[in-house]
Amino acid sequence: MKKKLRIIFVWTLISLMLQYGAYSFMNNQVQKVMVPSENTEPITLQLKTTIPGVDLANIQISYAKDYLAYTEDGTLKVFNLTSKKVVFEKKSPSANDKKLGILTYQWLPDRSTLLYFYAKENPTPFTYVTVYPPKTTVQTPIKPVTPVEPKTEDPNQKIDKEVPKIVPKIVPVEPKTEKRYGNPQITELYSLELPNSDEDTAPDDRFNRTIDEFPAGGKIQEVVVSTTTNLIYLTLKNGLAQTLMEIDIMKNVSTLNKSGETIDDMSASDRYGTLFINSKVGTTHQVTALKSAKRQIISKNANDRILGIREGKVFIGEVQNNQLVKIKTTTDLAEMTNNPTLKTEWEGSIPFDDNVRKLIGAEGQIIVYDHQKANIIVAGKLQEVQLHGDENYISVDGAELIQLTKEGTSTLVELQALKGTTK
Repeated sequence: MKKKLRIIFVWTLISLMLQYGAYSFMNNQVQKVMVPSENTEPITLQLKTTIPGVDLANIQISYAKDYLAYTEDGTLKVFNLTSKKVVFEKKSPSANDKKLGILTYQWLPDRSTLLYFYAKENPTPFTYVTVYPPKTTVQTPIKPVTPVEPKTEDPNQKIDKEVPKIVPKIVPVEPKTEKRYGNPQITELYSLELPNSDEDTAPDDRFNRTIDEFPAGGKIQEVVVSTTTNLIYLTLKNGLAQTLMEIDIMKNVSTLNKSGETIDDMSASDRYGTLFINSKVGTTHQVTALKSAKRQIISKNANDRILGIREGKVFIGEVQNNQLVKIKTTTDLAEMTNNPTLKTEWEGSIPFDDNVRKLIGAEGQIIVYDHQKANIIVAGKLQEVQLHGDENYISVDGAELIQLTKEGTSTLVELQALKGTTK
C-alpha cells in the first residue's frame, strides 16, 4: 500500500512540475507581447526619401521607424518609408468646417498602431418625440329630475327633492410632437493597424467607439497612452472649460479633473498607468498623481513641471522665467504617496517656453528641443546638438532624428540616429 501511495505521489509531483513549466513558458511568451522588454535597443534607421507636398504638419514616426504619419490640408496621411508611398488617407468630411475631421493622432509606443480621433457632423442632431400631456377632468353638473307630486292628500307625507349631481368627465387632450436636440457632432476613436512595411497589405482601419461625452467643437490638447494598462488619457478644451478624460480597455469614459482645474501637461506611467499632471487650481500649482479617483501630491513647488516617465523614474523639471534650471526624479510606484523624496539629477539653465518640446528617451536621457537645437541631458551632463533642415522632429524614444527640408513642391525627409548628429 505504501509503495502504491509513493508511486501516486511521485507521478503527481511530476505532473505538477510539467504544468508549472508549461504555464511559465506561456506566461513569458504573453509578457513579451504585452509588455516589451525595457532593455530592447531602440530601432534607428538612416534613409532619405521624398514626400509629395510641402505643408506637412504634426510629423510622427512609428515605433519601428518605418511609417510616418502627418496631416496635409486637413487630411491624415501615413507614408510607408520602405515602399516610399502613401498607404493610408483619411480626409475631413467637410471642406469648410475646420472643427471636423482629424482631431489628433498618436502612435502606440510599442507597435505599429496609430490611434486617431475623428469628428463628423451628426446627420440626425435632433429627434421628434410624441408627448402625451395629462388628461383634463371637467366637472359636469347633471340637471335634477323634477319630483312627482304624490297623489295622496296626507299632509305628513314628505316630497323628496333631488339635489343636482356633479359628475366628473374626462376630456381627452391631443398629443404634441416636440423636437429634442442631441450632440450635433459625432466623435469617434479609431485604431489603424499597419502591417510590416515590406508587406503589400492594406492597413486595418478599426472603429473603436463613439465618445458621446465629447462636446461639439471641442479641441484635444494632449493625449497620453499607457500600453500596459490600456488606458488613454486626454485633455479636452471647449471654450473656457477644460476636461480630463480617461478611456479604459472596456471603452468606458471617465472625467478625472476637479472643478476649475487647469492642466497644462501630463504623462502616464509606462508600468502602472498612473497619470501625472501639472495641476493648477486658482493660484495653487502642483504636480499631482492620479489613479482612478485617488490623488497624491508629488510636488507643491509652484515652479515644478512633469517632464515624463521612463523605466521606473518620474522626471520633474523646475522652471523659472522660461528656463529649465533643475531636473528631479522620484520612483514610479504602483501606489504613490504624498510628497515623495525628490532627487536632484541636474542643475543648469536651458530655454523652456511654449516653443520647445520635451521627452524622456529610452536610455533615460532628457531631451528639450526646438527646430534648431536639441539639449540632451545624460547622466547629469548637458550636450547641445545643432539640428539641420527646415523642421526637425525626434522620435518618442529619443533615438531617431527626422529632418524635413522643402524642395519645390515636395519635402525631403532624412532619418538618422540622433547621437550621430553631434559635431
